[in-house]
Amino acid sequence: MEAIAKARYVRIGPRKLRRIREIVIGNEVNKAIQTLQSLPQKGAKILVKVLKSALSNARQKAGEEKMWKVKNLIIDEGPKLKRYRIAAMGRAVMIRKRTSHITVILEDIEGEK
Repeated sequence: MEAIAKARYVRIGPRKLRRIREIVIGNEVNKAIQTLQSLPQKGAKILVKVLKSALSNARQKAGEEKMWKVKNLIIDEGPKLKRYRIAAMGRAVMIRKRTSHITVILEDIEGEK
């Protein structure tokens, strides 16, 4: 059985989130949350929130007694917010504030057997 949680339009660039992605995939959810809470990156705090949401969805779907692991963590690029900053000689430079879409897929450990 699978459970899914999504966070869309998160105000952090997808490259920053993808650096932390490999730490989480394949681990049991509570272990992954503990690992992320010890990291200093801003993206780690965001991923903890999405993992807790996915775990809550999974428990509501299947019950409290099952153990869950992170099957997949998909980080896609969202729309960019475009802002302009003044530059030398009367020019304007575009600044792209990037956003991300995060999808967490959990799988029960007993289900993989």
